[in-house]
Amino acid sequence: ISSNWNVLITDITSGSIVGGASNASEPTHTNTTATFKTNLVSPGDSITYTITVENQGNIDATLTGIDVNTGDNDAIEFETTGIKEGDNLLQGATDELYVTVTYSNSVTSQPENTSSTITITLNYEQATGGSVPGGNTANIGGQDIELVSSGDGLYADEYESGRYIYRGANPNNYIEFNDELWRIIAKETDGTIKIMRNDSIGNMAFDTSGGQWGLNDWDRPAELKTYLNEEYLPTLSNSDKVVSHNFSIGAVTDNNNDLVDQIADENGTTWNGNVGLITLSEYLRANTNTEQCGTFSLNNDNYETCLTTDWMYSAVPSGGSMWTISPRASDSYNGFIVNGSNYGPGSVYAASATNEDGVVPVLYLSSAITLSGEGSQSNPFRIVS
Repeated sequence: ISSNWNVLITDITSGSIVGGASNASEPTHTNTTATFKTNLVSPGDSITYTITVENQGNIDATLTGIDVNTGDNDAIEFETTGIKEGDNLLQGATDELYVTVTYSNSVTSQPENTSSTITITLNYEQATGGSVPGGNTANIGGQDIELVSSGDGLYADEYESGRYIYRGANPNNYIEFNDELWRIIAKETDGTIKIMRNDSIGNMAFDTSGGQWGLNDWDRPAELKTYLNEEYLPTLSNSDKVVSHNFSIGAVTDNNNDLVDQIADENGTTWNGNVGLITLSEYLRANTNTEQCGTFSLNNDNYETCLTTDWMYSAVPSGGSMWTISPRASDSYNGFIVNGSNYGPGSVYAASATNEDGVVPVLYLSSAITLSGEGSQSNPFRIVS
């Protein structure tokens, strides 16, 4: 047996202090317990504690129940929020439980009982349809998808544990969204499903407001970021299934030959929002030909071969190029694009932010959605709930 069950408490902090409330002692934790002691002076006083739970094992977990037991004292109130029954805690993911202790506002005289205790038990079990080392499927939207190690299909992401990505020339990762065809990029470690539109919504500049060449900082905000999140997003049907998420927007070194360092650089800077673009590394990771196409430098050396084993290339406009969200590290005005048939098709090139290139929106769908269908172009995944 190679699996490792390891769901544990990794932190407890206090915050959101109201009135004269204070810690009677500093909060502490072990792997399985979190302890706090609170002084409450006047009605309305409160403190909220944040308890962090992490899945450091390699078996996906589900919270099957929360047992809350409090002392019989009407003067002291407890409220728990955050983690809830049914939440998944995937490999490498964290979740937070918030416990608020309050001196009740209904108290009008000194209570006889001046203390109370709360005990909260979080019951975790192996997630139904979750991933276990040695298993050959991953669950996406209630669908058990077979994992592969060659050819087109769903792979365990070797660079980010607990993440699953589609790779190959034309894997069955089609999903119907907004009454259009989109493609699934990945199932993330938090269970969300990252998708990109099957084709461009048109050619636009990344940014024109930063001088002659624009600026490549997505979070500045770039004009394209503003358009996608303030004008494009409200036009989408099923937008209630879209969740705000961290997008990796770190700068990339031109023509590098180290994908591990490149991913770390991209993940080193994040922006939280609803609609973005693919990262440069996601384009590279979608390719099954790692020997010839597995890094920025290799891909550009062998672009004519590489485009034949990378499904993301199909989203590049004919005769044009496609923006990524990744800026160039060596300056403040170039971002990276994937070239179409106009020049070095399939190669990755630095372009001025003022260039008008293809825009292929990317977003995250809730981990709670349920899918039907088989993911093929003729029978794509469909959101049923």
